[in-house]
Amino acid sequence: MIRRLWALLPRKLRREALFGAMAALAPRIDRPEPDGDWRHGGSLTVAGYFSAATGLGAATRRLAAGMRESGLQPLEVDLTGPLRQRTGPEGARPPVPVPAGPGTLLVHVNGFMLPWALKVLGKRAVRGKRVIAVWNWELPVLPADWHRGFACCHEIWVGAEFVAQACRAAPGCPPVRVVPYPILPRPEPSALTRADFGVPLEAFVTLALFDATSSLARKNPLGAIAAHQAAFGDRADRILVIKTHATADAGPGWAEVARAAAAHPNIRIMEQHLPRAGLWALVAAADCMLSLHRSEGYGFAIAEAMALGRAVIATGWSGNMDFMTGPGAFMVPYRLVPAHDPQEIYDIPGASWAEPDIAAAAELLRSLAERPFHPAPVAIPIPDYRSLLSDRPKRRA
Repeated sequence: MIRRLWALLPRKLRREALFGAMAALAPRIDRPEPDGDWRHGGSLTVAGYFSAATGLGAATRRLAAGMRESGLQPLEVDLTGPLRQRTGPEGARPPVPVPAGPGTLLVHVNGFMLPWALKVLGKRAVRGKRVIAVWNWELPVLPADWHRGFACCHEIWVGAEFVAQACRAAPGCPPVRVVPYPILPRPEPSALTRADFGVPLEAFVTLALFDATSSLARKNPLGAIAAHQAAFGDRADRILVIKTHATADAGPGWAEVARAAAAHPNIRIMEQHLPRAGLWALVAAADCMLSLHRSEGYGFAIAEAMALGRAVIATGWSGNMDFMTGPGAFMVPYRLVPAHDPQEIYDIPGASWAEPDIAAAAELLRSLAERPFHPAPVAIPIPDYRSLLSDRPKRRA
């Protein structure tokens, strides 16, 4: 009976009730801020979605991998199961307690989830720790319920200046630092070839790569289809591969994407799971990556394509602008429009996002197909985590 009543409540009311309750129940962080003495016997912990098959899961794993590459040994605590996130094929990791006492605790969950994460971790884990929140967001305005996370951390790390500006614009925000994500593990494609993916060897291949649950309106595969058709029509030697997953959870909008793709013989949809090396092989088999996103918090698919030496055609706005430079990076012009998301992930009052110019993207595709080239791989440096963990940013007046 209670579950039926809960299900009848509007989605926004359910979200407000759940996360409001978690904010009230979350353990309080220490004030004043502890020194986070991880260098002299204190613990260093990264808690986040280590087992999640999402962009946030990939970001969490990359953060921990970058720390290990820097010579640090953070304890990894998986919050995927306790915070009810979608796991990958290997399932969630077993629970690991956070050591009590001093140290630094990095919690890689977004703002509205941070109180819930601290509640799961518990008072013993939080007490005496310097708590750093690691956030990702894709609009210039933070949702109001993210502001609850301000009281649950001493500092916020974000992957791009675009996200930092959104956080800093919110009143009461703690200090924010831009800490770019490393592309780790370094891309090492498997031996799979175009033949294994059913793609003609002689064709010019464009790849659109995204998670279908990360908002179809934001990822904009319909824009990719429209640009490819405007550039090439149904030419058999011009192939668009749309690699995605979790379409069953993407809502009714996916049916529109599937219909648009099915109308053209030179557009292929790939939904099957690929291991990481197989996914890198798919990227390496393409001639270019196409991302006509309306917004990106970082843009991992773009960064990995550049790391593999592939040309990228992408909307010239949001988080990808921090690293999308060089001869293989082609920016698509855009105009800002009110953000509207049928999946209700990004329906934020007053927020805007980009509407990419489809005709300009088509022209870039045509030009690249006529003169295809593979630029030198782009190396994205690993942040100096030791300095970041040792320093203290200044608080805003």
